[in-house]
Amino acid sequence: MTSNPIHDTFLTHQSDAAVFLETDDGTMLTYGQLRQQVAGAAGALAAARVTPGDRVLCQIAKSPEALILYLATVTAGAVFVPVNTAYTPAELDYFLQDAEPALVVLDATTQAARAVAEARGIAVATPADLVHQASAAPIAPVARGWDDLAAILYTSGTTGRSKGAMLTHGNLISNALVLKDLWRFTEDDVLLHGLPVFHTHGLFVATNIVLAAAARMIFLPAFDLDRIAAHLPRATTMMGVPTYYTRMLGDARFDRAALAHMRLLVSGSAPLLADSHAAFQARTGQAILERYGMTETNMITSNPHDGARRAGTVGHSLPGVSLRLATPDDHGIGGIEVKGPNVTPGYWRNPDKTAESFTIDGWFITGDLGQIDDAGYLSIVGRAKDLVISGGFNIYPKEIETEIDALPGVLESAVYGLPHPDLGEVVAAAVVLTTPATTDAERIRAALATRLARFKIPRNLRILPDLPRNAMGKVQKDVLRKADTGA
Repeated sequence: MTSNPIHDTFLTHQSDAAVFLETDDGTMLTYGQLRQQVAGAAGALAAARVTPGDRVLCQIAKSPEALILYLATVTAGAVFVPVNTAYTPAELDYFLQDAEPALVVLDATTQAARAVAEARGIAVATPADLVHQASAAPIAPVARGWDDLAAILYTSGTTGRSKGAMLTHGNLISNALVLKDLWRFTEDDVLLHGLPVFHTHGLFVATNIVLAAAARMIFLPAFDLDRIAAHLPRATTMMGVPTYYTRMLGDARFDRAALAHMRLLVSGSAPLLADSHAAFQARTGQAILERYGMTETNMITSNPHDGARRAGTVGHSLPGVSLRLATPDDHGIGGIEVKGPNVTPGYWRNPDKTAESFTIDGWFITGDLGQIDDAGYLSIVGRAKDLVISGGFNIYPKEIETEIDALPGVLESAVYGLPHPDLGEVVAAAVVLTTPATTDAERIRAALATRLARFKIPRNLRILPDLPRNAMGKVQKDVLRKADTGA
């Protein structure tokens, strides 16, 4: 039998009649139908002259067809490249140039990019051209190895041009199987899926775990409080970003009674405030499980399923994954480095960046700063690039954000560095209030004066209606920095 690791692991063990997903309108897709449609779409890709190792770039809205195309692409031996639908045709052109796909898949929401792809001589198809095509002859899974590429995910590009993180069959399988066991997923679970599927969280963490467990998911087009409230009674688990849970906190429908049946709620992709964790638990009785991962590494750590889920931490390293802190300072804060079967082999056609991202002894440099407590729980202090060095002092933004967020009238904050001709950098902060005019910049600075050394107090402090975030909820400090400097 031909071996195709992802196909063999995720598509061969479930009952044909079992439901894989249901959509918001109640449409069902069984595992038997999924297998049939994946084989047919893989045949359609082959008919479109996609060969093993070719890239298939998809810029399409969240739909069951998006998942079918992911599985069909790897079944055909090709490499799946999902791209955010928010990117403009001009932005997409960079990905086309870098990935050099054999085929671009666009839907009604992204047809404006067709001319850009065709100008580069790249064939264009729609999901309808590839899925549900009776004329396409299904094909058997194409032979692939554990180390063969399955996907390229482009990073968000907040520090320059996006880089294509290469992910192998082994990267994706190893992580999904570990998380399935660690988070106790079984065929009885129903995952409420409101995440996007162009990112590792919704595409690989959520979907691959469901497939590995032969579980079911309620597949929502996007996160929406009304949809979540409507479908929550039939779910057992949910995965989200912190914004999802803070919005649920602001809606009276999500109380202890509404969530009493839920087995597990997971948060990731951005830090969850300890106050939000505590408030959610007090309101609902549910202790959110926070974990930590990256596009390049899949998941790295997790709070325990059974045991204390410590607010403000991301738990312990996953089984089979090694983690260390490089050159920790006097407070035990050091750069997080990781090694394991989950880690990317490198960046697509970027050997220089790949070399920079690994230590001499083979550990991946995450760029995050972490601290490990006496019980072995990891806390993310911030990004190494966000470290502010002012007058020779190292200043960790997370410390200042924690103090600001604890002040009356403050909802959340973001701290970052600004250039200074004498000190090198000075501290700046953007603050969002719970309600307008509950406090102001001067009162915030006065309160911090009793809590922080003078050099840590933000010289530039702005009150904003909200913080700029990317599609996965991460605060974009580069946007704040540019607004302050005019760069």
